[in-house]
Order: sequence, then structure tokens, then C-alpha cells
Amino acid sequence: MESSIYAEETYKNLIDSVKSKLSEFRRYSMEVDEKEDYNLVKRNLLKLGEDKLLGIFVPESYGGRGLDFRAFSFFTEELSRHCTSTAFSYIAHILSISSILFGGSEEQKRELLPVMSREKIGAFALAEPQAGSDVSSIRTNAVKKGGKYIINGEKRFITNAYISDYLILFAKTDPERGNKGISAFIIDSKRQGVKISEPQPKMGMRGAPVSQISFKDVEASEEELIGKENEGFKIAMKSLDIGRIGVSSISLGISKRALEVSLSFAKSRVQFNQPIADFEGIQFKLADMYAKMKAAEALTYHVSYMLDRGRAEPSDIATAKLFSSEAVNYIVSEALQIFGGFGYIRGAEVERLYRDARILSIGEGTSEIQKIIIARKLLRE
Repeated sequence: MESSIYAEETYKNLIDSVKSKLSEFRRYSMEVDEKEDYNLVKRNLLKLGEDKLLGIFVPESYGGRGLDFRAFSFFTEELSRHCTSTAFSYIAHILSISSILFGGSEEQKRELLPVMSREKIGAFALAEPQAGSDVSSIRTNAVKKGGKYIINGEKRFITNAYISDYLILFAKTDPERGNKGISAFIIDSKRQGVKISEPQPKMGMRGAPVSQISFKDVEASEEELIGKENEGFKIAMKSLDIGRIGVSSISLGISKRALEVSLSFAKSRVQFNQPIADFEGIQFKLADMYAKMKAAEALTYHVSYMLDRGRAEPSDIATAKLFSSEAVNYIVSEALQIFGGFGYIRGAEVERLYRDARILSIGEGTSEIQKIIIARKLLRE
């Protein structure tokens, strides 16, 4: 972990304490990708749970690690440098646990946060076939009958669903009210009527399972409602803010790793009787990669710092996510150019990083959605 004015000894000690686990994750990262091995990713998550890192910012009073958002950002960055698929699944779990932390009742927090900090994996079930960026268009509905809700509908592109214990499900309880008619529920993944598909094959982040989910007359009690009825959109947006810092941190970790392997290759690859690092064209690429990485680092760390002080606005978080996710795609593209044919061959780390990075400007809100958030803030002012 590089030195930074935002980094404290606590964060360095955190990384050092799990260094052996992270090294193990890196050894298997290529296998995770080649075999799309979700079981390895699940094992990695549960290993993090041994140190309560599945609940990294969950207060100790609820069984979590009790650290802050900067610790979450630094740790996620480091995790992505070792295994990108595990980091992506980790963020999906963090979205789930955030929903309970931000919107759950005291009873829900005391019952679920301790086990989800250690050994139970969550999935954030929001997106649907007809509702991706447009959350207000979700069609999954929860109709109240007596003291229960009956849920029907379909979700798509749900990371972790296949390996999850709990689903944080968003459904319409008042369809006429758009996003003001959405509620959030905690649903056991094995509940009758819940059908989770086999993971879908993907371009990148191949060890992080993404599935479709169908709900057929699934019953949920009033006690499984998170917050009040029709407050689900607010809970989802607050949780997505944390997820976006997570994506920004993953982007930063991949950027640093891509720059690291590019520097090493440029120094060792000889053409025209000299290392290609001696050529100005390669030096300019490395300099541009470094400049974008440092800008992404400054944004990500600063916004995490502001989050810890309750002063980060959604537009600040959107700015960090937008810049970092776009920067990493530039950086991995330049890294692949430096490697040339060696980087294009399957099995090369830079080839995997190139594929993994592409989702980061899509997941947790596309770059276009981030621009809308930023523009609205500017126009209000």
C-alpha cells in the first residue's frame, strides 16, 4: 500500500494482517478466471469473513470489524490487485450488508449483521430485464395479503445470487408511485418460489457469478421488510453510493497492477538492442497511465475521507466512480499496447485485467448515469 496523506497506520496494519490470504488469492486468480470457479471466490469471501472483513465498516456492536469507509476503500483496492473477481463479488456483498445497516430495524441488524460479517453472503437484487439504469421501471411486485407480502417477478445480472445466503430484494409495493413505491426485503436465497439460474458466462470478472432470479409467489413477512414500506429506493441509492466507492477502489487497484506489470515488462522487453522502456513512445504511455492513476487515487481517497465525515455528496461519489472507471479502461488498454502480442494471448495477466476492467464503467451505475448525477448537481447550483 502506497503512502498517502489519507492513509493511516491502521490501514497498513489491516492489509498486513491478511497479506498471506491475499497472496493465496493471487495464486489462484488465473484459475478463477479460466474455470469461472465460483466456489473459489466463495471460499475467498468466507476466508475474509474469518477476519470479519465481510462487515468491514459494520460497527463492532453489530458483530462487524468496526472500521471506516477509508479502510473499506484501501482494502478493496488491495483485494482487486490480487483477485479482481473476488473484489467484484465482495462489493456485491457490501451492497447487501449496507442496505441492512442503513435501513434495517434494530432487530434485523442484531440478527443478520453478525453472520453476514463472518459467514453469510449477500446479493443485491435490483436490476431487471426491463430496468437497469431506470430503477423506477422495475416490475417485480410485492402484494400485501394479510400479514405477508406475495412476491412475483424476475431479476437479472445479480452478482453473487448463485452463492448467496440472503437476497436484498427490491420490489414494487405501490406501482403507481414509480420509485416512491419501491420497498426492500431480506429474502432467504433457498426460500420456496425463489429460482436462481446457473451463472451466465461473461467477458470478464468471470469468477464473480452473475445470475437471473425468478420469484413465483414467494412469501415474505412484515419482519423481512427493510425500513418502511415504499422506502426501498432511498435505501438502494444510499447503498449504491458505497458500492460506487467500491467500484472506484477496484478501478484503482487494477490500474496500479496494470501499471506495475507494464513497468516490469517495459524494462525487460528488448527490441532494437535496448529495453523498450528506453523509447520515448513507451515512456509517454507510462507517464499518462501514472497521471490518470494518481488522479483516480486522489479522488477515491478524498471521497472516502469525506464519507467518514458525513460530507460526501452523491455527486462527489459519482465523480470518483466516473473518473476512476474510465481511467482504468484507458490504463489497461495502454498496458496491452505495451505488451503487444504477449498481452493479447489468453493466460497473460494483462489480458485478464483488460477484460475485467470493462464492467467497471457499467456496474453500480453506468458512466452516463454518473454524468447525469453530476450535471444535476451543477445545474442546481
